[in-house]
Amino acid sequence: MSLSKARKARDQANQDRSISFVRKHALLFAVTLFIGFANSLTATAGTLLNKLVPTGVFVQAGLGDNNTQSYTAGLVWDWRWQMSTKLGEVTGYSDISAGRWIVSSGGTHSNTWATQLGITPVLRQHFGSSGLFAEVGIGANYILPLYQSGTKRFSTQFNFGDHIAIGSAFGYDKEEVSLRFQHYSNAGIDHPNPGENFFQLRYTYRWRK
Repeated sequence: MSLSKARKARDQANQDRSISFVRKHALLFAVTLFIGFANSLTATAGTLLNKLVPTGVFVQAGLGDNNTQSYTAGLVWDWRWQMSTKLGEVTGYSDISAGRWIVSSGGTHSNTWATQLGITPVLRQHFGSSGLFAEVGIGANYILPLYQSGTKRFSTQFNFGDHIAIGSAFGYDKEEVSLRFQHYSNAGIDHPNPGENFFQLRYTYRWRK
C-alpha cells in the first residue's frame, strides 16, 4: 500500500508540474500577443484596416534533429509599440507561418511530410543604430499529421514553438537576415513529448514599417 501511495503521489506531482509549465507558456504567449494587439482596441475603422495589412514577408529554412528539414514562409505584422532600454529600442511583431517538415533517413525522404501552421508574437531588442538585434518568441502551432522522426513521436498536433534569434537589418532596414534556434513541444500536455529542435536561417523583407 505504501509503494502504491508513493507512486500515486509521484505521478500527481509530475502532473502538477506539467500543468504549471503549460500555464506559464500559455501566459507568456497571451501577454506578448496582448501587447501586440492592445492598441487595436481603440483604433478607428480605417486605422484598424491598415493594421490588418501585413508589413512584411519572410522565407526560412532549417535543419532539425535526425536531419529533419523545414521550409517555411509567412507574413509579418509590426507592432506600433516600443520601449527604450540602455541597449536600445525594444519593439515587437507577430508572424503567421506555414511550413513543411521532411524526415530524411539513410539519404532518402520518407513518404510522410509534416505540415506546420503557426502564429507567434515576438519581442525584439535593437542594439542602437547598428542594425543588429536579438529576439525571443513563443508561438502556438498546429502540426499534422502527428510528427514522427526516428525514435521520436509527438503525442499531440498542437505544440508550442519557442525561439531565440540574432540578426541584422540592412537595405534601409527593409531587409534582414537572422539565425534562429527553435524548439517545438507540447509543454507536457500529453506524453510522449520528445520535442524537436531546429537551427534556422530566415530572410525577411518589409515593404513598410
